[in-house]
Amino acid sequence: MSHDALEREILRPLWKVHILHHAREGPIVGHWMLEELREHGYRVSPGTLYPLLARMEQLGWLRRVGKVSRGQPRDGRPYRATAAGRRALREVEARLRELVGEIQPG
Repeated sequence: MSHDALEREILRPLWKVHILHHAREGPIVGHWMLEELREHGYRVSPGTLYPLLARMEQLGWLRRVGKVSRGQPRDGRPYRATAAGRRALREVEARLRELVGEIQPG
């Protein structure tokens, strides 16, 4: 399997877990999240991240908080995890714990 296939098929869906985790902890903005994902080794571009944030908002997992001031870029309005987003994250966390328990040598 090529690294591109690994990134696309397995690692990219984990971005959502990172986003929900940080949005549960506190407000996040796209630019900061872009840098955070890159620090974890994910190859993410703004053209991929911003539509993903918008989709997560449409799914009801994130919501915009605060107001955008005049002259402030749209990215300045942070996202927070919604109750549905926190539930989704708890479900993912439980499944990840189960999976790690299975794949770790006993």
